[in-house]
Amino acid sequence: MSAPFAEGEKALFVDSKQRRYLVTLNVEGEFHSHSGFIPHTAVIGAQPGIVSETTKGAKYIVLRPTLEDFVIEMPRGAQVIYPKDLAPMCMIGDIHPGVRVFETGIGSGALSMTMLRWGAHITGIELREDFLNRATSNVRSFLGENALERYNVSIGDSYEAAPEGEFDRVMLDLPEPWRVVPHAEKVLVRGGLLVAYTPSITQAVQVRESFGKGWVDQRTLEVLHRTWHIEGMSVRPDHRMVAHTAFLTVARFTGE
Repeated sequence: MSAPFAEGEKALFVDSKQRRYLVTLNVEGEFHSHSGFIPHTAVIGAQPGIVSETTKGAKYIVLRPTLEDFVIEMPRGAQVIYPKDLAPMCMIGDIHPGVRVFETGIGSGALSMTMLRWGAHITGIELREDFLNRATSNVRSFLGENALERYNVSIGDSYEAAPEGEFDRVMLDLPEPWRVVPHAEKVLVRGGLLVAYTPSITQAVQVRESFGKGWVDQRTLEVLHRTWHIEGMSVRPDHRMVAHTAFLTVARFTGE
């Protein structure tokens, strides 16, 4: 049996139309909607999956949010990388426990949280202080204070220089990632991987053109996400899908 909900943790309220609401539980708090309200004390101490009823009789299933839920619903400053790209980035970047990552263009922290969940140690650079504070807050909120021990982030301009040290991976999500490639070459170990997230194909082309001697196994790809409608005998692709969001470019640095 999973642990019951505790004060201070996140809960996901899901209504009959599958609308989702992320809530931080507080003994004095209430979840309000057009269908009435539910005191948080009705959820605190209960098991995930409880069906809770508002003062007007509307029912909500209350769940413990997954990382995917949190990324979609969390507070944000910058546009986040969506789950359909987060998992592939960690796969092609071979993120694993103990891997040393230089991340820049931290934004709201979606990629940071995913890599930390996979066990990475992150050194991050972000140009904007408000984005950095938001990312740190989101990491703490979902993964807890201990995750910050593996999350060393600071204000800086990665177009000018990379942080000191040696890294196994470089993860880029910023407008001109090709400007970081020369700095990445100075800090990546032999055989290390670089992954760049770029919304436009022209950006991806410029990243590829920035890879000079020493870069091998280069690929650029995109991930399309299509859900299916399944209801009785009615089975078909949904009319809407999440098609293009960005291009993912990965390459391995040999140092030669």
